[in-house]
Amino acid sequence: VQTYGKYLSLKSMVMFGGVNINPQIKSLRGSVDILVSTPGRLLDHVGQKTLDLSAVEILILDEADRMLDMGFIRDIKKILVLLPKKRQNLLFSATFSEEIKTLADGLLNNPGFVEVARRNTTSELVAQSVHMVAQKLKSHLLSHLIKHNDWKQVLVFTRTKHGANRLAEKLNADGIPAAAIHGNKSQSARTKALAQFKDGSMPVLVATDIAARGLDIDMLPHVVNFELPNVPEDYVHRIGRTGRAGSNGAAISLVDSEEMDHLKNIERLIKTQIPRIAIDSFVPPTHIPVEAPRPPRPQHGQKRHSNTTGGNRPPREGQPARDGQAPRNPDAARRNQRTGTGPARPGQPPARPGAAPARPAQPRTTPQKPMSEAARHQAMPQPALFSPRPAARRGK
Repeated sequence: VQTYGKYLSLKSMVMFGGVNINPQIKSLRGSVDILVSTPGRLLDHVGQKTLDLSAVEILILDEADRMLDMGFIRDIKKILVLLPKKRQNLLFSATFSEEIKTLADGLLNNPGFVEVARRNTTSELVAQSVHMVAQKLKSHLLSHLIKHNDWKQVLVFTRTKHGANRLAEKLNADGIPAAAIHGNKSQSARTKALAQFKDGSMPVLVATDIAARGLDIDMLPHVVNFELPNVPEDYVHRIGRTGRAGSNGAAISLVDSEEMDHLKNIERLIKTQIPRIAIDSFVPPTHIPVEAPRPPRPQHGQKRHSNTTGGNRPPREGQPARDGQAPRNPDAARRNQRTGTGPARPGQPPARPGAAPARPAQPRTTPQKPMSEAARHQAMPQPALFSPRPAARRGK
């Protein structure tokens, strides 16, 4: 906005959460022609009565599918209520799924649809490639690619916040300066990391899909999918960070064998088979430290059990001895050994000799297809945005 409006008599400002709100309040006291804001901070100012939206003429939702897909739908609806009914709405997006289109139709009045490029397509200026590699070797291959090719600016995508932190730590340990940005990072930390990435002092930026939303980096040469996204449309958004404004770019995906289904879904969406490329110069390390798996958490309502045998506590009657202990009732133990049965519980018939104990029936589960936030939003019953306050209960 500032670049294209440099020689126009328009005043613009930007505001977002995570920073002090007072400077924003001060800037809003003057006239503002173009306001760029996140939904949450916009509603904060409305709540503090420092912003009046009754005279808005044009509403623009940039990256509309991400705006509606990532939990902002309720904030958007609240903002729409505050705007004048007569206005123009513009929605811009690189991808537009059917679920998002249905939501958009509910927000707009007889909308027109303009396609600059074919839906869910990638730029021809972006060279896409896939490297098949085991999950445990991905960080080593990424370090090799950065060092061997002397990459100066790389945006790496991971699925989780923990994965972003862990990968940044591994790259730093390999002598490659890297920083992670995600929702758990403060706004100041994200701003600092992005500034270092843009000026070249931080060559690698590891990000999640949500944290990278809205990133605009001039002439970004390389985007790496350390892990493929669960939703195919996210792949289009990721690699769309490179190959902008007529410049060439490269999108490299590190794919484990367990991610082949995700890869097939992506290729089906973009109607292109991404070439598989082997890295002959990459020699895996001979020793790879194995991370100890975390113990599973007990399910809700279950008690934690100790690994000990309870000291010198003897086993129950009829049960075989453990750790050299003798059974409480040797005669019962010998009888059970001959018949292959144990004492029946109260209210149950005794088991037949030699019969194997019946296993409880296991519930059958079917693999669930990844759903976007928009699809889950449609499947769930929607309460009213503004519910009447319940009547006060009378005292007895």
